[in-house]
Amino acid sequence: MRSLLALLALIVLSGCGSSATLSQAVIDQAARQGVAPELMYVVELPGFELAEQSVGAVGDDGFGAVYTSTDGRQVELRVDRPPYRCVGTCERDGDGWYTEHEGNQEYVAVRAGYYVRLVCQAGQVDRAVLKRAAEGARPAVGDGTPSPPPGPVERGDLPRNGDGAPIQRTGPGG
Repeated sequence: MRSLLALLALIVLSGCGSSATLSQAVIDQAARQGVAPELMYVVELPGFELAEQSVGAVGDDGFGAVYTSTDGRQVELRVDRPPYRCVGTCERDGDGWYTEHEGNQEYVAVRAGYYVRLVCQAGQVDRAVLKRAAEGARPAVGDGTPSPPPGPVERGDLPRNGDGAPIQRTGPGG
């Protein structure tokens, strides 16, 4: 009975807080949109869950997603390459920046080669919570180090000489 209660408590608690993983389908979708795998990150944001349908590309190859709460609050996650340009009232805070601008607040954790940015309406999330979440962001794919670029794809239907058009064999009616 005690182990059943412990299991039930674990299941209930696992529904609290934020989603800390991305499904393979969401990772594949983001990659098809041009997101660099090394820029796919997730955060732990108490009281918020990742809205997987919001995952997508930001900028050239950056990553974006929205975390939502049951009461309708939203926090936008963006991971992109430098430079980060602070707009509004910018305040240095640890290794990052805290900013307020046009009714929004954000915390940005700046790292070598990328930055993690969490944005929401001012006052919706405590500044310290945003900071902890941004600084604790972790890779959703592998360990966050870039993979070597893939080699050329062998198609098998391109001629070795000529204009490079695909080989279209003729047959009946062709």
